[in-house]
Amino acid sequence: MANNPTQSPEGIPAATIVIFRNAPDGGAPEVLMTVRSRTMAFAGGMAVFPGGRVDQADFDLAQKFAGDRPLDETAHQIAAVRETLEETGLALGLSGDITGQRALEARAFLDEKGALAPVLEAFDWKLDLDQITPFARWFPKNENIPRVYDTRFYLANLGTGDVEVEADNSETTRLFWVSAQGALDMAETGEIKLIFPTRRNLERLALFASYEDARAQAEAIPVKTIIPQVDDSNDQPMLRIMEDAGYPITAELLATVQRG
Repeated sequence: MANNPTQSPEGIPAATIVIFRNAPDGGAPEVLMTVRSRTMAFAGGMAVFPGGRVDQADFDLAQKFAGDRPLDETAHQIAAVRETLEETGLALGLSGDITGQRALEARAFLDEKGALAPVLEAFDWKLDLDQITPFARWFPKNENIPRVYDTRFYLANLGTGDVEVEADNSETTRLFWVSAQGALDMAETGEIKLIFPTRRNLERLALFASYEDARAQAEAIPVKTIIPQVDDSNDQPMLRIMEDAGYPITAELLATVQRG
């Protein structure tokens, strides 16, 4: 992928984090979801995981930090860290003197500077990307949608069940914690709307009784680029994904698919 993400002919590079926490009631683990502003060009009004596009500044920081790490992967992880701090106020993938108050201050500073590197310098924080586990990669380049994102999904764990988050009210209008199955149930009743990749990822996440279980599967199954394909071999066309990427449901009627 080209280092200038705005000019990539293959798709817009993006990154997102599935953030786990222990359920306050001791039940199934919860994940953090955001509802995107209806004014957003992509997935407006949809419930998704925190994240966004990879900026050139993320690639610039990756070049300084990557070392033996793949540059492209490092830039995506940095973007996931930055977008999470920006959208939720949570400082993940970082180490140093991190408190709730400092994270709020860093979020405001990030909003001012527009890049993560100045935040790291100002708050004396360091990247700790081992906190973030690669989980999936979705690239719906064959679908008829206005913007095609090549999105890498990561897993991270907060552990605690009592964490304050606050929507940024620009790109996101709501943040909420919910079990993966709970989010799927909300979609069934029409409380939230899910695009195809989010629904499939929630179905996969609903398999796990803990963050540790999710991480173990993510580490056992190599990340493959998932490119959904339309299957019109039957009377009702289906949108399908590969069978060996860890997903329990790999097809949906094309007529019911929510797109970005």
